[in-house]
Amino acid sequence: MVAKQFRVRRGSTMSKFHFSRRGFVQMTFGSALSGLWSALGVQISKASSRRNTNPGNRTRLRDLGITIGRLPTGLHNAITDVEGVRVGHTTNISGSGRLIVGEGPIRTGVTAILPRSGNVYREKLPVGGFILNGNGELTGLLNTLNGGLLETPIFLTGTANVGIVYDAALTYLLQEHPEIGVTERVPVPVVGECWDSLGDIQGRHLSEDDVLRAIASAADGPVEEGAVGGGTGMRSYGFKSGIGTSSRRIPANRGGYTVGVLVNANHGSRHLLRVDGVPVGEELLRYPEDEVEKSKSIIIVAATDAPLLPIQLNRLCKRLAMGLAKTGSVSTHGSGDVFIAFSTVPRSSDENVSWTGDNGVSSLWEAASEATEEAILNALTAAPTMDGANGSIRHALPLDRLTEIMKKYNRL
Repeated sequence: MVAKQFRVRRGSTMSKFHFSRRGFVQMTFGSALSGLWSALGVQISKASSRRNTNPGNRTRLRDLGITIGRLPTGLHNAITDVEGVRVGHTTNISGSGRLIVGEGPIRTGVTAILPRSGNVYREKLPVGGFILNGNGELTGLLNTLNGGLLETPIFLTGTANVGIVYDAALTYLLQEHPEIGVTERVPVPVVGECWDSLGDIQGRHLSEDDVLRAIASAADGPVEEGAVGGGTGMRSYGFKSGIGTSSRRIPANRGGYTVGVLVNANHGSRHLLRVDGVPVGEELLRYPEDEVEKSKSIIIVAATDAPLLPIQLNRLCKRLAMGLAKTGSVSTHGSGDVFIAFSTVPRSSDENVSWTGDNGVSSLWEAASEATEEAILNALTAAPTMDGANGSIRHALPLDRLTEIMKKYNRL
């Protein structure tokens, strides 16, 4: 059995230990609970990794034979298919049982999206945004909408951790650019949040080092999905969820551009879930559910190598909402559904860039909608069952039942 690294917090001291997955379960939860979890098919989420090595039988939607839309994906079917974009996670999981504020259980993390391989503070990128329903937070959104420029990485985390992540992002930027605040303007970091209610929220179990570690681990290629990083404590449509990603390439005669999407999904009620139009949620109404309609928000990040202006990126963000709707969301009153999109083509005065004309953007809108729909579903198929504070359990979307339902409706 391959050993996995888990990060365990005791008080204010963070230590690292190496155990097998079975050893970790036995140590933390006891042999009796381990047996119960095994019977339930519960998976233990692992520490952060940049590779998409989903635990147990968790997988991606296309690995089940389910295809969304008509456009082809990029190489990795991820936001990192847009050249220069990198993603990193830090995942903090420890403890179980009764909630003790300040101690645990801990089910939280942070995801960092680095928008290009160059210096985004120096070579700012065109950016747009859209608020479908505003019961949430994305710091820096006013600044990006006002100036139409992105100058920091984008971070996703739990609601109570926004201040910690924002402060750590400034630390990172000051390390990279010591002239900030002296001879140069202070940037506004972009930090999006969802309510990760599975663990000890009041404890705010993230540190500056956690955020810096997520930045340092950011890489291109496959992206780990599910209960990792900012998605560790999230749930969607009554099932365990979190981080999901997907991409689409438009035809060469329409520019050959790529659109990549990454979501932190924490929204929707069970009965609403749709997979390629199939009412999967209605078919699974009797499947175990520990809570009803408490998780409501989603942050969606899109990237493209198409040279788009900020106003066009604002329009692209609205098509992310259409992909969200195709999974069943109605964006309820209490939901924080906030979207941001950027182009990796710098808006630099010394470059001669031919910006995309409005007649050529419709294929990008289609790509954005398809990639969003699949990214949300990947978050569900990748996330394992996870326990939480006070004995709560968030069950994984049952993949065997999903395939049965899709066959029933002639989708497989």
